[in-house]
Amino acid sequence: MRRIAFLAPLAAALAVSGAAAAQPSAVVVTVSPDFAKTAQELGEREVQQQVSDLTRTVERVLTQRNALDGARVELVITDLKPNRPTMQQMSDKPGLDSMRSLSIGGAAVEGSVTMTSGEVQPVRFDYYTPTLADARGSTTWTDAQRAYDRLARNLAEGRFVKR
Repeated sequence: MRRIAFLAPLAAALAVSGAAAAQPSAVVVTVSPDFAKTAQELGEREVQQQVSDLTRTVERVLTQRNALDGARVELVITDLKPNRPTMQQMSDKPGLDSMRSLSIGGAAVEGSVTMTSGEVQPVRFDYYTPTLADARGSTTWTDAQRAYDRLARNLAEGRFVKR
């Protein structure tokens, strides 16, 4: 009897925590074929890291906000711009300086969200730093990360196309 009394609150807590953690059924991120050439110039490893970062950001935000439960989110990175040169860019162009070379960064993403009802919503989003002054103090992918976070929050709020 004592064991059951101990397990009942534990089971209830696990059930509640499981119910609160709604998740999309899948978040799949790829790179568009048109962007593939530019991706090679940025460095394959760097671009793969950005694919992983976008995937994790979208999964995290949707889970935290209990949004799009059971939906399939398919995203395609169509453009990436680093704020600072990537390792591949510095290797290809030795005159670049990882600290003093600065540019407007950001990302563009397209795709779709397939709801559990079967309804498909198109996704279109981009964000780039408005000016170089806004990019000061940035790391290599600061504005791309900002784009991922804004996209994820828009998806969680049901805004699939940036207006």
